[in-house]
Amino acid sequence: MATLPLKPILVVEDSAEDFTALGRAFRKHALRNPVLRCEDGDQALEYLQGCGKATGWPQTLPALVLLDLNLPGTDGRTVLSKLKQDTRLHSIPVIIFSTSSNARDIEDCYKLGANSYLTKPIEYAVLEEKIRLAMHYWLDASELPFAN
Repeated sequence: MATLPLKPILVVEDSAEDFTALGRAFRKHALRNPVLRCEDGDQALEYLQGCGKATGWPQTLPALVLLDLNLPGTDGRTVLSKLKQDTRLHSIPVIIFSTSSNARDIEDCYKLGANSYLTKPIEYAVLEEKIRLAMHYWLDASELPFAN
């Protein structure tokens, strides 16, 4: 029986420093899935909504989306809302990964359909542990929908 290729993890993050730290955490915990980065909300929507149609983008939807809230252009809230309203994309788990620990932001994101909300820690060791736990839960423990 042939195994299907691993679906990518989409990281929507404008900060190169934060993306680099995430990449280190992914490598340390031997994340096998390819990691894609979009630097703003517009680029993320272009990939997700044009998947299979847009030249230069992967032909596969991601296994999950790690989404920053405060992005240039279209912000993370709008990206989340559009993903969860799109019948083709709404079942993709979206994990908000933001510096904001504001209760209103957290509540708003869950109302918009976020599957999880993680605050970005300042200490790298804490970030690494959050990423390890999140990736273990979403990629190893959970059964994800087969989309695309």
